[in-house]
Amino acid sequence: MSSWPVWVQAGLWGLVAGSALVVGVTIAWLLTVPRWIVASVMSFGAGVLISALSFDLMSEAEETGGLTPTLIGFLGGAFVYVLCNQALARRGARHRKRAGSEQPSEEEQAGSGSAIAIGALLDGIPESIVLGLTLLSGNGVGAPVLAAIFLSNLPEGLSSAAGMKQAGRSGRFVFVVWGSIAAASGLAGAIGVLALDGASPATIAVITAIAAGAILTMVADTMIPEAFERAHLYAGLLAASGFALAFALERAGG
Repeated sequence: MSSWPVWVQAGLWGLVAGSALVVGVTIAWLLTVPRWIVASVMSFGAGVLISALSFDLMSEAEETGGLTPTLIGFLGGAFVYVLCNQALARRGARHRKRAGSEQPSEEEQAGSGSAIAIGALLDGIPESIVLGLTLLSGNGVGAPVLAAIFLSNLPEGLSSAAGMKQAGRSGRFVFVVWGSIAAASGLAGAIGVLALDGASPATIAVITAIAAGAILTMVADTMIPEAFERAHLYAGLLAASGFALAFALERAGG
């Protein structure tokens, strides 16, 4: 794969990371997974993702682009995500990662299915972009970032699909939505690299920080509430374990 164009590699790695969503959806659709297990995996995945954001994305962005541009980009990404998330929440996507009965059915709130699909896309695009950008260093894909996104996508697919199932949505709708999100993840990774290949290191650093801000806000707004509600006695320990694993991967890779 190393001999392929970087944008192709970025697209394929984005697809690999996005495929975890489909794996999670398939498990949730075929099996009844206890909600506390989903929440536990989500807690672990949240810790992995926070670690990767800290040591692989923000740290590198600050070293390359400087502290002030990195912080501005980070907070800007968080702000834009919140605005988009609030708009989608009013249309029924607030609980898109919840495994229980919190998700509204189409009968309860018309258009909520589309809002949930767009919300899932909103959650996945920044992850795929930063994954693709790790390839621009010329050292191959960032393994800790890839592991973090994959491990966070698996419970996301599990939880959201279980909620969709309870809300009465069809298998066709669920698999089309998440299959499309996985494909869009690959496309976002490829487009991100095509758009930024040759850009200055400072520009890449700011874009990385923007995506990191959006991802951390997504974790706090959508993953942690579900994780804490069902695994609150162990959520902190599991998140810390995920953080430690990603930190170890980052240091071993460095």
